[in-house]
Amino acid sequence: MTLDDPVTIRDRIDDLYRSDSRRVFASLVRLLKDFDLADDAMHEAYAAAVEIWQRDGVPENPRAWLISTGRFKAIDSLRRQGRLKALQPEIAARVNETTDDNAARAAAEIEDDRLRLIFTCCHPAIDPALQVPLTLREVCGLTTEEIAHAFLTSKATMAQRIVRGKSKIRDARIPFVVPSLEELPARLDAVLSAVYLVFNEGYAASRGTSHLRVDLTAEAIRLGRLLLELLPDPEVKGLLALMLLHESRREARVSKDGEIILLEEQDRSRWDSQMITEGTALVEQALRSREFGAYTLQAAVSAVHAQAAASSRTDWNRIVALYSVLQRVDSSPVVELNRAVAVAMRDGPEAGLVLIDAILKRGDLVDYHLAHAARAELCRRSGKMSDAKHSYERALALARQEPERRLLSRRLSEI
Repeated sequence: MTLDDPVTIRDRIDDLYRSDSRRVFASLVRLLKDFDLADDAMHEAYAAAVEIWQRDGVPENPRAWLISTGRFKAIDSLRRQGRLKALQPEIAARVNETTDDNAARAAAEIEDDRLRLIFTCCHPAIDPALQVPLTLREVCGLTTEEIAHAFLTSKATMAQRIVRGKSKIRDARIPFVVPSLEELPARLDAVLSAVYLVFNEGYAASRGTSHLRVDLTAEAIRLGRLLLELLPDPEVKGLLALMLLHESRREARVSKDGEIILLEEQDRSRWDSQMITEGTALVEQALRSREFGAYTLQAAVSAVHAQAAASSRTDWNRIVALYSVLQRVDSSPVVELNRAVAVAMRDGPEAGLVLIDAILKRGDLVDYHLAHAARAELCRRSGKMSDAKHSYERALALARQEPERRLLSRRLSEI
């Protein structure tokens, strides 16, 4: 134990909650086999830390202490209610599994608990429509509203999906384990999707006062590396490459006062060359396999941006070609929107506007603020200021993240 003043300890606990609470939760889910019980136990453990650490000091392994304390809090609660044996007989067998004497082993063991939890949430017995939302809620701690916004659906609909997913895990007794090597390929697509959405939420948070959540991007990259160790599949390489290439721009994407800096305005000398080198190598390996998919193609687009010394020297012809291939692999409206923006950069704003208007006319992406923001920018570049104003206003009404709202407001005021 290390002794500090109460204010410092409280700040340390707050920092640990932000950085480690989902890891603590994932380990408690593994030990307790119950989402709601694990959530209550996690919060009780952090509450206990406020009192005990101020008295005794911070333990040498805070995360292991929180997991151990949370587990015993849950077990005590079940005993008081007389529910321990009836609810989860296997919990009783785990009471003495992890004690303070083997904290080092516990610390090593819990490193992979979030990966275990992702595979549990993405188990084939769970409806595919529930897998990724469940992962984002339980593994990453995103709110139901944030997840609903990411999936362009209502909060009530998303809440029902998440409840159904948790009920399926409980009722089907889905195990909290990483699958065997034989099972991995069949389980991979859903897990890759979940990891990428974790990264996306950190790369451009769906709402709130900060554009970036470095904790989520770092965790997604860590999980990507773990997946690559488990299965050196081309698409795992492609996903890890995509995340590294995006993350390489982090320092240049936001100003010192938290304002968004668009790609064409970024200081490329601030891009992380080590991440670019690693990401580009992974892209090349995945492409050479000829067994790649959507993540590798997206990473290849990012690699083209990374290789351009300046925005004006970007090979837009190659990017359009890559998006055209990607559309055949993943025909989502968002991919179509990205291709339209690339076409605009290659052939002029009018060419991109035709494509974006066709997407919106179909009814796709009408509630997606970035579609309206892209249309507004192309209208502005075409001199269609009235149309640009209308699209910026629509984008602003839909945006939920404060830095994005400020950027859109500035663009609107310029018009």
